[in-house]
Amino acid sequence: MDGTGHGQDPLGAHTLTAREAGLVGCRHCTRVCAATDERCPRCGGKLVSRDPGALQRVWAWWVAGVLLFIPANLYPMLITSTVGRASEATIVGGVIELMHYGAYAVAGIVFFASVMIPVGKFVAIAYLAVLVQRGHRTKPSHLLHLFEFVEWIGRWSMIDVFVVAILVALVQFDLIATINPGIAAVCFALSVVFTMLSALSFDSRAIWDRIETLSDD
Repeated sequence: MDGTGHGQDPLGAHTLTAREAGLVGCRHCTRVCAATDERCPRCGGKLVSRDPGALQRVWAWWVAGVLLFIPANLYPMLITSTVGRASEATIVGGVIELMHYGAYAVAGIVFFASVMIPVGKFVAIAYLAVLVQRGHRTKPSHLLHLFEFVEWIGRWSMIDVFVVAILVALVQFDLIATINPGIAAVCFALSVVFTMLSALSFDSRAIWDRIETLSDD
């Protein structure tokens, strides 16, 4: 752990942190280096004990992701043309239509991947960022597990975009039937990317700093 201050374990015994020992971990290759080194001797990456601009980037990407997530749900995700007739479907509209045809399992997967996961990520990232900014008394390991879960599950948010891409590639029968992506597909893809960048910008080491500071007060 690369912490700061006088860390304590649950039993109250003093825990020597990496910063107190004069060490710092490389965020690129994870090698533990001396705090006096400017560059990692293994990968050449810049060594910093903490990223001072991490939270600003987290909030910037988070706001951009939220703003794009709104039109992603308001505008059509798919534009289907059959024999001259065009129909549009939003994310939620497509879920309702799938349920109407009895495809409850598929509707549940689409709703979970396209609505629940992105919203959950927004809430989790904001929760972590607020705690790091204001301090907290939550067990750091729990917050670290939440952060790792957000990073892991983020990749599944793109499932809706993949479905749209597959349908657009397969269903192209000129005048009979064609499927084209709507503006919501672009907004949704960008929202997912920005949210992933927000999570990647988060410096999880700050979680330990804040809990240790409050423990010493």
